[in-house]
Amino acid sequence: MKIDILVAEIGSTTTVVNAFQGIHSEQPVFLGQGQAATTVLEGDVRIGLENSINDLQERLAIDSLTFDEMFATSSAAGGLKMTVHGLVFDMTARAAKEAALGAGAIVHMVTAGKLRRTDMKKIADSSPNIILIAGGVDYGERETALDNAERIVDLGLSIPVIYAGNIENDEEIKLIFENSQQEVYIVENVFPKIDELNVEPTRKVIQNAFEKHIVHAPGMEHIHDLVNETITPTPAAVMNLSQLLYDKIGDVLVVDVGGATTDVYSVTEGTEAISKIQVAPEPVAKRTVEGDLGMFVNMEHVIEIIGEEQLIKEGHDLANLRQEYHSIPKNDAEKSFVKRLAEAAVMTAVDRHVGAIRYVYGPSGRDTLAQGKDLSNIRYVIGTGGALTRLDNGPDILKKIRKEESEAKLLPTGIPKILIDHDYIMSSLGVLACKYEDAALKLLEASLGCSLITEKINPALTSSQ
Repeated sequence: MKIDILVAEIGSTTTVVNAFQGIHSEQPVFLGQGQAATTVLEGDVRIGLENSINDLQERLAIDSLTFDEMFATSSAAGGLKMTVHGLVFDMTARAAKEAALGAGAIVHMVTAGKLRRTDMKKIADSSPNIILIAGGVDYGERETALDNAERIVDLGLSIPVIYAGNIENDEEIKLIFENSQQEVYIVENVFPKIDELNVEPTRKVIQNAFEKHIVHAPGMEHIHDLVNETITPTPAAVMNLSQLLYDKIGDVLVVDVGGATTDVYSVTEGTEAISKIQVAPEPVAKRTVEGDLGMFVNMEHVIEIIGEEQLIKEGHDLANLRQEYHSIPKNDAEKSFVKRLAEAAVMTAVDRHVGAIRYVYGPSGRDTLAQGKDLSNIRYVIGTGGALTRLDNGPDILKKIRKEESEAKLLPTGIPKILIDHDYIMSSLGVLACKYEDAALKLLEASLGCSLITEKINPALTSSQ
């Protein structure tokens, strides 16, 4: 059987392939999905890829399968690991971190100010895929970023470095890395002026650097033997699709509950009223990743958040569940348990993602300020990830993401429309959209079970059915 496109999602433990047909037609179709264990530890991800393709063949009941194009998203070999180094934590260091997270990175380390010997050891020990240096508004402070660059080049690493700081340092940075083994990318400043974020240029360069250097990750050397199109960090693919949705339908919030983490993506400018009292700028497109909120790997952390006594009171047999727990629920007791964990993970992750109103007192009395991401204008909340797409309470969980009257959190003030990625293909469509935007949007509509994009539905807030 000849298939137009396969998209592989190469995860830390599982490799999934999604098959799509009719990409060049008016009605592209999602054919099916195959999966197998990821084989990074075996030294060659092609084994897991081929096994997942074989699984797809069995599911489609076909003897053989060929394809024209294969795209991929990857979080294998630990994902895209980065360290980020800026000048002031609340300014350039935070801006650089926002750029890294939005590009799909796992940020292992953030520093502010000049690097110390202990910092250098941590950088070396973390074995990052990319290092990001920032610092200083344009035509402002210069020395910190230059000093950090000198220290980083002395480590003798062979990984790419991105510089996104004071524009006056661009030529100096090139000279510092001129004779090193490291490729250096000079990008627009992530914090060019006070209270101005500029993270998108850095995000794009991070993704390009990832695709170019992914072959150096353990087991990934032969990835291009099968994949002949774009390779993107898995979270970056979800962010790409979220930003595309924002352009088409308006302010959107995406929640992805996984076995190890819960990621939240928001694309919104917020409200004018809140922007006037913000204490620090926020990016339009923001991603937060909660490494302690997972349904399998980090189950115990979520149990702790809810409380063992509360779970037992609700009827969950924790002793038995801990002994027999599976990554994919096998029975009603496990399904009920995962539903409860998913609810706690979603609400905790969104609570950490969203900003809030705060009050400060000065000589003139009480002032009202806003800090963090403003979700007031969110119109659509989309659920993806195994727990939200495979269990029946996903919509009920997401409906709880809204502002109560007395609440200080900057949550949605209307009644957002709740949507579920039923086919669990958002990350695949995020990378597919790099080349086939229209087809990706049509396939997303089919997975969401609505035509909100192509029919341009009324942008006014509507309640979910």
